[in-house]
Amino acid sequence: MRRETLLPPILVFLIFMLAGCGYTTRSMITDKFKTIYIAPFVNKVDITSDSDVANKYKIYRPMVETDITRSVTERFLLDGNLKPGHQQNADLTLKGEVIEFRKDPLRYTDNDDVEEYRINLVVNISLWDNKENKLVWQEQGFTGDTTYFTTGSSAKSEATALNDALTDLARRIVERAVEQW
Repeated sequence: MRRETLLPPILVFLIFMLAGCGYTTRSMITDKFKTIYIAPFVNKVDITSDSDVANKYKIYRPMVETDITRSVTERFLLDGNLKPGHQQNADLTLKGEVIEFRKDPLRYTDNDDVEEYRINLVVNISLWDNKENKLVWQEQGFTGDTTYFTTGSSAKSEATALNDALTDLARRIVERAVEQW
């Protein structure tokens, strides 16, 4: 091939490579928001309702709302885009309520013992602008989850799996809070 025929495709390729895709790790929120108050999550899991096929594995986990509040606060500290603070000084307030904690069997052994479970933590969350006292956004049925094996080389305890689900939920909540609204 001649040099003149290769030059235009090479130039186009270099332009695209130098332009990049626009990915950034910076927050998409405006500079007017610097702090956030994470209100303690409220446990609204209804354990008195009749169970049906869809809610067969809905259970109650004591103090899960406290664990979620702690995990979300720690994740905001790790993320660094919004600094957790006191309610009276914060630019934003995150409110949440736990509506479901599920532990569903996914896989069974030949002896009909459960070999793998999925844990789901389901919350309703909302973000409020404290300066203008208005709702910024809200999400219903926001979920964090994990799966874990009870046997074999990759077995985990339920407590470890719950921590993984808490981490997943907190990560998703923080990502939702700092993405462009």
